[in-house]
Amino acid sequence: MNLRSLAQGLSYVGEVAAKRQTYHVFEGKRYFLVMSQSRAKRNAGNFNVVRADAVEYVATRFERKKKVTSTDVARASRKPRLVSTSLDALNILYVLVAKDRAEIDRKFKNERQLYFTVAG
Repeated sequence: MNLRSLAQGLSYVGEVAAKRQTYHVFEGKRYFLVMSQSRAKRNAGNFNVVRADAVEYVATRFERKKKVTSTDVARASRKPRLVSTSLDALNILYVLVAKDRAEIDRKFKNERQLYFTVAG
């Protein structure tokens, strides 16, 4: 993966307000970038690269499902090249929320994990 080509032509998709952090999602040709600002350092941040085909795979596989966690997505994935860890799954779910194809279920705000409802 080439960072220069990854950053070309990015368009802003939206933001996701999770439990402790707000994530900003950008879309490129074949990838999404999920970015967050560092809480400790004002001028620093983090980003995660998410493949567009992984987003489509999860959206299709979990269509119309409620109470979905990143752990559920990682365990149910039959394509480890697309979703291999819970962090991969969480970033994919953030992209789906930013694209209005899923939402964070706020009924479970006291739970440790985030729960998502994936649209149909």
